[in-house]
Amino acid sequence: MNTHSQQLPKDVDTTEMTGMIRINSRGFGYVDIEGRDEDIEIAPELLNTALHRDIVKIVPKPKRRAGRIRGEVIEIIERAKTRFVGVLEEEQGFVFFKPDDKRCYIDFIIERSEKEIPFGQKVAVELTRWSSPKKNPLAKIVEVLGLVGTHETAMHSIVAEQGFDWNFPHEVEREADTIEKNNEAFFRDEVARRRDFRGVPTFTIDPADAKDFDDAISVQTLENGHIEIGVHIADVSAYLQAEGPMDKEAQKRGTSIYLVDRTIPMLPEALSNNLCSLIPHQDRLGFSAVFEMSLEGEVYSHWFGEVVIHSDKRFSYQDAQEILTAGKGELFDELTIADTIARALREKRFANGSIGFETDEIKFELDETGRPVRAFRKERLDTMKMIEDLMLLANREVATWIANEIEKKAAKGVFVWRVHDSPKLDRIQELSLFLKALGYTLPHKDGLVNAQDLNTLFKEIEGTPEQEMIETATIRSMAKAIYTTKNIGHFGLAFDYYTHFTSPIRRYPDVMVHRIVKSHLAGKPVAGAQAFTWHDRLCAQTSEREVAAMEAERDSIKLKQVEYLEQHIGEEFDGVITGINDWGIFVEEHGTMAEGLVRTSSLRDDFYELTDHGFRLVGTKNKKTLSLGDKVRVKLEGVDIERKTIDWELVNKQ
Repeated sequence: MNTHSQQLPKDVDTTEMTGMIRINSRGFGYVDIEGRDEDIEIAPELLNTALHRDIVKIVPKPKRRAGRIRGEVIEIIERAKTRFVGVLEEEQGFVFFKPDDKRCYIDFIIERSEKEIPFGQKVAVELTRWSSPKKNPLAKIVEVLGLVGTHETAMHSIVAEQGFDWNFPHEVEREADTIEKNNEAFFRDEVARRRDFRGVPTFTIDPADAKDFDDAISVQTLENGHIEIGVHIADVSAYLQAEGPMDKEAQKRGTSIYLVDRTIPMLPEALSNNLCSLIPHQDRLGFSAVFEMSLEGEVYSHWFGEVVIHSDKRFSYQDAQEILTAGKGELFDELTIADTIARALREKRFANGSIGFETDEIKFELDETGRPVRAFRKERLDTMKMIEDLMLLANREVATWIANEIEKKAAKGVFVWRVHDSPKLDRIQELSLFLKALGYTLPHKDGLVNAQDLNTLFKEIEGTPEQEMIETATIRSMAKAIYTTKNIGHFGLAFDYYTHFTSPIRRYPDVMVHRIVKSHLAGKPVAGAQAFTWHDRLCAQTSEREVAAMEAERDSIKLKQVEYLEQHIGEEFDGVITGINDWGIFVEEHGTMAEGLVRTSSLRDDFYELTDHGFRLVGTKNKKTLSLGDKVRVKLEGVDIERKTIDWELVNKQ
């Protein structure tokens, strides 16, 4: 009998567990274990070669520390990645690789090579061996990315850091070229067997700089007075040969990446910007969800199938908004009908428990060298909400139909669901404490929170200095939406069935969904153990690639925020305190949404102590407080472009 285990606190289970580890910039790891509400903290000395997002086996320690369960990594089950980006330095005859990622807490030793060492340039390396936490890992150089400090190198590095390739392999480009050359005959044959929507008023609404048009909307009033809304989606699966070179590359990428200055597409431009893109005044193949509806958003009937369409107009969000606001313009009637139905759908969605997440986005105007000359917030227009709700309609209705098809056939058919779990207990408790420190309450019982209370909170904070911070904290407290073959519904949208059907040019799961829906329409649903295994693997892979793409997009924004502020060192800015810890306070500047650090050591008027669960600093002598959500005036002391960090000095509390 293990007498040691008998002495453990009842709430600490020391059974070996497996999960994904998240490592912060201080070197502490946090492991999420499926089925547990609380993550497990791993001290730096107990990581035992684990790196950020690795799948690890851990054993919890028998005693809590500061209320937390702590543990130790005992095995690396799967590396999240083996490729890293950084710079090379020489020290005592060794060539060291210093990773850009602050969460990578150790330098690598570069294996000896006859090649010239590219000092002063960004490189990508491959981790080859790391036998012991007492030794440095070994790596080899696999790609030279360019000179440190240039815009192109920076963008290339961000993409490489997340494991994405900048260019397509030659065999993929060859396949795309072949498809393009053979398209005329292929297209003619396809049109002959498809439902023809070319005579129905059809339009696209996208960002002004978009080139890949995934979706188009058609609107017409039927003889019975009902409205027909067609949600027409680029028919990528008509061109993409399953398991061919391009399909495998799309699986590997999983998604397109939208950086501040460019798109790294999932598919070659011959498809993403041309053959598949629903370009105006061009006939295109679509896979569509067509609804007979009322203006109040009631769906009377639906039809799913392959179509040919002809987009009459390519609107930007701003263009379409101006027409709706002015009450006149091209396709005004169709835009008005679509907007009316979308508003009704939105109202129903919120009444049924959907959560109204909305966060601001920062955009940049760049000069010819890629340097930011202006930062501005992206305007949230009603036309964006209109398209969003029509896409949600299509995604929900397709998923609901598939669920009924699978149940009707009493077969275990495969499908790719987009699911969103309810938040974990510890995350809701942390959010509740965070909100309490700001003077707000979030009712919750046994860790459960309902959408109505969250939406009430969002209305309460609207227009306040802390609005963005609270919205961001709330989103972070939620579970991450993922792709899976096991449906559990979508908490945030309050949908029982949901999928991603509407963006196959830029998301591989949508391609999988199109193929499965087509198989059901043909009476040959995808099923069987092998199919489940294949789709399970790709669901996990594309969920991970989605996170990596988001990190790349955030890194590109952070880089431009830092580059923009570099031109304003010494100037003062207004901001809000977004975080507090032992070594400083984090302040987000209002204009650029850039977050930087005021170091506690720079607060020379007093000695400050952390109180109220870490949400407030209090001066020991003057009792001056610096609290989460306080509006402050800060001076820009400096930036570190390579590390993408900002240093503020506190001027005063407002």
